[in-house]
Amino acid sequence: MTFTRSRKRCQGLAAATVLLTGLIVPPQAAAAEDGTALARHLRQSLDRLQFEQVLDTNPPVGAAGLGALRQSAVGKEEAGPPKPAESRAAAAAAEPISQQPQIDLTVIELDRLGRPVSSGTVLMSPQYPDGKIVPVDGDLHTTDVRWRQWDDAGWYANRGQGTIDVVPGRESAPIDFMSPYPASVLKLMVAFGVLRLVDQGVIGLDDTYAYEPTTVSALCGPASGGTVRDYLDASLTWSSNAATCAMVKLLHDRGAVDGLNRTFQDLGLETLQLKNTNPANGARWGNPVTMSSLDTAKLLMLVNGGAGTLWTAPGGTRVGAAVLSRASREFFKGRLGEQAMNVTLSTTNWCGAGYPAQGLAQLTPSRWVGADGTVTVSGQGIAYGRDVRPCDDAAEVTFAHKNGWVNNSGADAGIVRALPGKGGRTYIVALFSNLGYQYVDSNRPPAGAENVWFTERLARLGQAVDAYEKARHP
Repeated sequence: MTFTRSRKRCQGLAAATVLLTGLIVPPQAAAAEDGTALARHLRQSLDRLQFEQVLDTNPPVGAAGLGALRQSAVGKEEAGPPKPAESRAAAAAAEPISQQPQIDLTVIELDRLGRPVSSGTVLMSPQYPDGKIVPVDGDLHTTDVRWRQWDDAGWYANRGQGTIDVVPGRESAPIDFMSPYPASVLKLMVAFGVLRLVDQGVIGLDDTYAYEPTTVSALCGPASGGTVRDYLDASLTWSSNAATCAMVKLLHDRGAVDGLNRTFQDLGLETLQLKNTNPANGARWGNPVTMSSLDTAKLLMLVNGGAGTLWTAPGGTRVGAAVLSRASREFFKGRLGEQAMNVTLSTTNWCGAGYPAQGLAQLTPSRWVGADGTVTVSGQGIAYGRDVRPCDDAAEVTFAHKNGWVNNSGADAGIVRALPGKGGRTYIVALFSNLGYQYVDSNRPPAGAENVWFTERLARLGQAVDAYEKARHP
């Protein structure tokens, strides 16, 4: 059945005008602005974007459909995006989504020394169709959310209500939320774990690693060899699954996966859990792998670097950027800054296209731009065919980020920094949603959008966040 929002909303020209004008709420005086004000803006932006109007290209039919979803949840990444012909056919047959999508959004504003000055976290779900602001304390921590593990079939069958707790002891928390599967944003956790081994002297970035799986996975492919540096580069810049599998297996080979998960707990990043992956080949990326937008944004704050203590963990640990060495931070941030897949909160790979909408106005990394100005990502087998130079001329920010996609996951998380002369904003944005390539827009063109994997509302959200931050930090 078609989902209807709990209250009336403006439609037609007025709503379209809101979408096209950046969705910004004029900032109040600096003294009045705090995390609550930022969160309120994020909630209003999510609400105005009307995510409940997307279309579902593959809703499950009956018990058999739900059973198939349960089976596919085990190896979530293996299928990959649909082929162009499949994409066109699915979009043509799409139906209205059955309920409010699941969205987890955090923005943390940073000062010139990389320290947090304000934050906002907002959740949306069938239980919170108008958005729910999450109370966050001075250490960027909350105990007000009962985080639940993603459940593919349960999202349909149980109105987005999860059944498996991510963080123990939160049964009485006032907010109950099923965290979207993070998709390839999980590669941030993998890279953090590998770079911690580098810092400890266990391995070196230029060491050669022989990836020799004892069982071959469709996700990971056959045996391979290369330097740790090259594997991490491919994992973080163009989202190579094979390279990431190699690094997950390296972590298993070194007995470091459990230690990585304990480290996240010690740092107060309780929802970051790289669990249930297969030590034989580094595959089996499924729902036990969890990340919340708040903890992911905090992880990126460590990668960005910042002066002094950035937060104190619940156990009393004072957490700062020295969790990673300066060299590892620079390498990590540098690879995120060369992101090839600018297709979610930012959409510069389609510069000048009528669809999808322009996201946050980032500078496209030159590494992927050919002599004709178009972006080609050979590892993904995609030539975008749009000249990005006009968008680069108008760029406002850099965006060092990692995104992720499967059929029911659309995610993006990164560090935004204003270009010289374009304002003083620096902030981290992290978004997780169930709006993967299974969900499309009613205005999606019938041809030419086959490599558009997300609703353009995610790009409009990126644009809205950046417009607000620019207004706050001129």
